[in-house]
Amino acid sequence: MSLLCRAAICLCAALCACDQEAPAPAAAAPDARLGRIYVQTCMACHTSPGSGAPQAGDRAAWQPRLGQGIDALVRHTIDGYKGMPPLGSCMDCTEAEFEGLIRFMAGA
Repeated sequence: MSLLCRAAICLCAALCACDQEAPAPAAAAPDARLGRIYVQTCMACHTSPGSGAPQAGDRAAWQPRLGQGIDALVRHTIDGYKGMPPLGSCMDCTEAEFEGLIRFMAGA
């Protein structure tokens, strides 16, 4: 297969993927900054069931995690946990923003 043909296939796949809307939590983020952070750094994994991450808006999946306490979840976010990279890939987020994002995704 020629390089041009491969490029055309990749472009078509990318354009088709752009047309599909990613699932999101039922409620809107509490503020615009958290909404942007969610879309840029959280949504890819927390709306992909195969990622292993608890899905945004899935209260049942978040309940046992919230049972560990919000401080533990924020620490997991900062240090990285299982497949999640340190800081959840948000290098300039504050602990308060991580807490807000966790509560938002958990539907709390």
